[in-house]
Amino acid sequence: MSSIEKVKAFLAEKNMADRVLEFTVSSATVELAAQALGCEGCRIAKSLSFSVSGEAILVVAAGDARVDNAKYKAQFGVKAKMLSPEDTERLVGHAVGGVCPFAVNPGVKVYLDASLKRFSTVFPACGSSNSAIELTLPELEALSGCAGWVDVCKDWTR
Repeated sequence: MSSIEKVKAFLAEKNMADRVLEFTVSSATVELAAQALGCEGCRIAKSLSFSVSGEAILVVAAGDARVDNAKYKAQFGVKAKMLSPEDTERLVGHAVGGVCPFAVNPGVKVYLDASLKRFSTVFPACGSSNSAIELTLPELEALSGCAGWVDVCKDWTR
């Protein structure tokens, strides 16, 4: 089963599969997703994959946010080390370009970054490089099963 099929099955269990948007163009980067959706790039909820003590985690952040190494180390106790594309797919369960906080492999913890809190809705991917879903922050919290909110990013405006 492909990643988008896994995500759609997961969302179907929540009666939300009909909200998945699929595009005829790539949405694999923040810029491409914003173009496909016709929204500002900052509203794209990008899922960044890291290794913390040998475990994969996801940090979902606003499209205009960048990881702040000092804040990240203070939060997680280790230097920010992004997973390689191969490790992301193997450990998280989604390929780079379609990584999302839904239907991830067991044990992957999801954290939501404070950079998202300025929006009423955001657009995370849905497991493929040409998909997204518009969610409120409470919906994103619930669907991602997030381990909590963190503040590990910089360069975004409040």
